Amino acid sequence: MILLDASSARSFDELFDEAASVPIEGWDFAFNRGRTEDQSLPWIYQDLARPLVAEARRVLDIDTGGGEIFGSLEPPTGSVAVEPHAPNVPIATARLGPLGVTVIERAGARLPITDGEFDLVLNRHGYFDAPELCRVLAPGGLLLTQQVAAQNDLEFNEALGLPPKVDPAIPNSLHELTEGLRSVGFQIVDAREASIRTRYLDVGAVIYQLRVVSWQAPGFDPKRHRPQLRRIHDHIVEAGGFEVRSRRFLVRARK
Repeated sequence: MILLDASSARSFDELFDEAASVPIEGWDFAFNRGRTEDQSLPWIYQDLARPLVAEARRVLDIDTGGGEIFGSLEPPTGSVAVEPHAPNVPIATARLGPLGVTVIERAGARLPITDGEFDLVLNRHGYFDAPELCRVLAPGGLLLTQQVAAQNDLEFNEALGLPPKVDPAIPNSLHELTEGLRSVGFQIVDAREASIRTRYLDVGAVIYQLRVVSWQAPGFDPKRHRPQLRRIHDHIVEAGGFEVRSRRFLVRARK
């Protein structure tokens, strides 16, 4: 017999209304805490980034969200974070400004940064443009990036009847990612990949995830996709969870 947690025992309507209306700020998944079972990656990004940040003179964080992770790394004064989602910019500024970090809105693929400004660039799940990353690094500078593979969490798309987003900037393989970096002048120091599973324990967690990670299922709208979400809810009640498979790449490279 499957034992459901308290959130799974709540009605579909209650879970739907809560997750569809909760405000989204920054890159904070606190709403889903305790509502998913996450298989851990074989590495911890923050643990790899922290000693690099401690040794750096100036750090650039690509697509910082609300600055949650970058702020936890205690970046040196004079560092910069860029963020493409305008509502996140004041949130990141409030968090990172007191640390001496400037937050700049990124309006396009080109980074709003002059050449060779930084000795460390961090990019966790941010927009990946190898020539731009190379351009803003000083000679000898380091890049640490964790990227989501193009084929990722496709179970969401299948359940909703939505095609996955096709973006040539998103790598399909670790080899593609590292060769792209080598082609613009990077030396690969470390390269890893991993596949992990995440189990969603209630449909509210699914809705919130797809609202925050809006590029996963382009065109997703909770109201429009209510019938499909109801089927996901019924599946969770019957099976105890809705499982998706994710792929991650981690690369450290020197210019």
